[in-house]
Amino acid sequence: MDVTSSSGGGGDPRQIEETKPLLGGDVSAPEGTKMGAVPCRRALLLCNGMRYKLLQEGDIQVCVIRHPRTFLSKILTSKFLRRWEPHHLTLADNSLASATPTGYMENSVSYSAIEDVQLLSWENAPKYCLQLTIPGGTVLLQAANSYLRDQWFHSLQWKKKIYKYKKVLSNPSRWEVVLKEIRTLVDMALTSPLQDDSINQAPLEIVSKLLSELFIVFQAIAPLLENNHPPPDLCEFFCKHCRERPRSMVVIEVFTPVVQRILKHNMDFGKCPRLRLFTQEYILALNELNAGMEVVKKFIQSMHGPTGHCPHPRVLPNLVAVCLAAIYSCYEEFINSRDNSPSLKEIRNGCQQPCDRKPTLPLRLLHPSPDLVSQEATLSEARLKSVVVASSEIHVEVERTSTAKPALTASAGNDSEPNLIDCLMVSPACSTMSIELGPQADRTLGCYVEILKLLSDYDDWRPSLASLLQPIPFPKEALAHEKFTKELKYVIQRFAEDPRQEVHSCLLSVRAGKDGWFQLYSPGGVACDDDGELFASMVHILMGSCYKTKKFLLSLAENKLGPCMLLALRGNQTMVEILCLMLEYNIIDNNDTQLQIISTLESTDVGKRMYEQLCDRQRELKELQRKGGPTRLTLPSKSTDADLARLLSSGSFGNLENLSLAFTNVTSACAEHLIKLPSLKQLNLWSTQFGDAGLRLLSEHLTMLQVLNLCETPVTDAGLLALSSMKSLCSLNMNSTKLSADTYEDLKVISSFLPSFLQPASGCWCIACTELILQ
Repeated sequence: MDVTSSSGGGGDPRQIEETKPLLGGDVSAPEGTKMGAVPCRRALLLCNGMRYKLLQEGDIQVCVIRHPRTFLSKILTSKFLRRWEPHHLTLADNSLASATPTGYMENSVSYSAIEDVQLLSWENAPKYCLQLTIPGGTVLLQAANSYLRDQWFHSLQWKKKIYKYKKVLSNPSRWEVVLKEIRTLVDMALTSPLQDDSINQAPLEIVSKLLSELFIVFQAIAPLLENNHPPPDLCEFFCKHCRERPRSMVVIEVFTPVVQRILKHNMDFGKCPRLRLFTQEYILALNELNAGMEVVKKFIQSMHGPTGHCPHPRVLPNLVAVCLAAIYSCYEEFINSRDNSPSLKEIRNGCQQPCDRKPTLPLRLLHPSPDLVSQEATLSEARLKSVVVASSEIHVEVERTSTAKPALTASAGNDSEPNLIDCLMVSPACSTMSIELGPQADRTLGCYVEILKLLSDYDDWRPSLASLLQPIPFPKEALAHEKFTKELKYVIQRFAEDPRQEVHSCLLSVRAGKDGWFQLYSPGGVACDDDGELFASMVHILMGSCYKTKKFLLSLAENKLGPCMLLALRGNQTMVEILCLMLEYNIIDNNDTQLQIISTLESTDVGKRMYEQLCDRQRELKELQRKGGPTRLTLPSKSTDADLARLLSSGSFGNLENLSLAFTNVTSACAEHLIKLPSLKQLNLWSTQFGDAGLRLLSEHLTMLQVLNLCETPVTDAGLLALSSMKSLCSLNMNSTKLSADTYEDLKVISSFLPSFLQPASGCWCIACTELILQ
């Protein structure tokens, strides 16, 4: 008996259902019903009513029969001489394979080689058998019962059909054929007796892959996308394409103009988060190319343009928004997993709310020394244990305190959130936080930090970038991550090297009571990984532009005196100058501290030389401020800064109250000599080159000044701001200066509301006007 012969009329009706031709098969339908309609097929299945789970593997008996060609081979293949082998078969995506590739199943059977799958149903056929017709023979599979046989039958049919659909739809020739096959595929999934999530998911994956390959479709809609933003659903599909096929030509040729348009136009990513996510995934796809960051760099260059000034003002803010969101996403899983972590205030105060909290695991972050915060209290003794918090992406090692009393106290009545940097300061006795990201998050972080570096290299973008990063818009987990702060250090260095005040002033905090990048990268901060070179660079640039120099020095003396002395001891000239200024301006009140500073200065050649110069200036200052001399003094026109210095060094001017430098050639440099006049009350700088830098110095030292004439000087709004600290100033003339039109008009409006005895003459305002406009 030849088992490869067709089955008799008593065959299972499911055989007719499952063996329809794959392409172009006609299915008869009742009259009035569309060809291939679902109700007809469902009726056929409901006759049986059985449902099966899709098999992926299982145990079954196997027998392989080769087609007999001689009389002897017919005898050898008779049913009395057949040998059955037990195998554990796996239904892979493209073949039927055995876990023990020996005997009949030494080689796997490809689905493409299976010509037909049938149930053996004629008389005297082996029980519970399946027949797989292959070239040159037949494979018989014998199950333990009829249910398992049917389960194998439907699973094999499904795997075989899905394999063929994948091959057919992966290389579409005609769209009408593709559409027909997709409908047949969906119909097959809906009517299959198999019940499994993968039954409906497999057709969706095939169609999704087919869509991802339709480059011609993307090319067709590209002109529309160049002038219109993609809708949210399309953005989501674009994101998936970027993640799954980052090397596809669609990313470069179609998505690039779309992303460029998104970045160049006004974009509220808060209302359109999928546009931001699409831009983020597109940049990551560029980074996955062979050239990696070189491609990203060229993209950033194309967004900036070839000139020195980017013509699109929205590009930088949009790029920064994408970078910040991407960096946040690297730590998002850890942040979400720590929803029970204490607030910054609780971290700083060493206390937590026991209610509504899971077993707590606070970041135990302490201050390195008591002089960093003036109001820090004595730390109570605590036992520190090392705890490892693990998630699928991040492993964080933190310090946990088992028993601790509140360690820090804020000033009376101050319930505000503590400084972020104070909360991240780590005690030398505690090990620092070490955060380890997963591979994908690490690549994302590296890509977007590198983009921030690229943005900081453009001179025209640097001021806006510094302003956007001034509030430190990163999660505290990122600031505690050594790799992140080390990579971001390049950006901070670029800010510190920029001579423009609008750039390097962003190193300071955005407002009083909050810390900034200066504190984060100074010695003792969690981001400081050097011996203070960046700190010295920041101090040097800030001292040259900070109009509140005395206040800045006072802050350094209170919080960073130790690092300043250490760097000065190592010969850093900037820190030597800082210590000399602290002595010159009487910043340090404690005699022992003053002697320690002097010893530090005298320990190096540069310090000794600068301290001797300071002593000489102090002797000249005492001679200059000695009582006596004139009360009024007028310099001849065309006098210079050197002439003024020579005049003031020639005698005593302790009684000088009125000084006129009108129509001379003095500049802001002469302010160093003017601040040595303790009794000066009236200063006339009419038609000089005295500017904002000089006013900043005067505002800190000439506290007794009452009348100031700045007519026809290059003073700007910044200089007017510096004068706000001069509380004794009664008369101020800023006519024909470089004040902005808005400030000038505001001054005039305010002065019109003053009483008649306070109203100024043309271009002359009393200090009341100045204080009002500054408020």
